[in-house]
Amino acid sequence: MQYIFKSALLALIFVVPFIITQGNTVPVTVDKTLYYSVLAGDDLDALNSMLTKFNQITFPEKEAYEGALLMKKAGLVKKLKEKLQSFKSGRKKLEDAINNSKGNVEYRFLRLIIQENAPNIVRYKTNLKDDTEIVRTSYKNLSPAIQQVVKDYSKKSAFLKTADL
Repeated sequence: MQYIFKSALLALIFVVPFIITQGNTVPVTVDKTLYYSVLAGDDLDALNSMLTKFNQITFPEKEAYEGALLMKKAGLVKKLKEKLQSFKSGRKKLEDAINNSKGNVEYRFLRLIIQENAPNIVRYKTNLKDDTEIVRTSYKNLSPAIQQVVKDYSKKSAFLKTADL
């Protein structure tokens, strides 16, 4: 009996801290409505706050979401060097996420938003037609929350029209 108690105690000492540590990396879900609201807005503080929170958690869309936010941030910061660094870093994250998950329509939607609103000087508009077509044809397969975001965006988009959805 004493042996079982000692074994159980050792298990608690060594296994429970491991489980608790591992619990910090369990993927979480992100409030997509809030995310897209921050992405659509011009509030640099809200954007930075969201990026800070993203650094503390793990979730499946993290690279793509961070990438889009960093590119959006490039349009809001004042210093040219910071603009360039933020855009390049964000572009790499988003493109890597798309390449690693080619069938993810939401990532294509994120790229569509960024490319449609990016200044010509950054030369980031090469996938507008392809991404528009993918989002349009896969719209019905998106979650209701993302469908609503796409529908709202299509009202002001030059490429993605509400009638096409």
